[in-house]
Amino acid sequence: MTLESLNQMSSKTMVQHLGIEFVEIGSDYLKASMPVDTRTHQPFGVLHGGASVALAETLGSVAANVVLTSPDQYCVGQEINANHIRSVREGLVYGVTRPIHIGKTSQVWETRISDERDRLVCISRITLAVLNKSK
Repeated sequence: MTLESLNQMSSKTMVQHLGIEFVEIGSDYLKASMPVDTRTHQPFGVLHGGASVALAETLGSVAANVVLTSPDQYCVGQEINANHIRSVREGLVYGVTRPIHIGKTSQVWETRISDERDRLVCISRITLAVLNKSK
């Protein structure tokens, strides 16, 4: 997978609507940015916790599917949690997801979301089921 293909895959989805953009692929992580603006604000003018969770789920789900070794499998989210640490009013936030567990039937990924000053905004963990595609 390339950054270009990941970003193209997000066309005409909630990911594109929220302005999420994949910006870096590493040997054990995937990184994306998301703007903090009217698309991602809650009514009090700060980053909506649901937008942070959408960023975390996007990163964890995409990363989980990227690491699959069989083209006959795919991953879907089963559970996600998030702790919101700091509010953000504007700018960009960056999410970095890393695997905690990559198994045959499940995966667990942790995402840390930080502001432009590298201060922790949210930490999230997602559990995904590894499923077989119908034939």
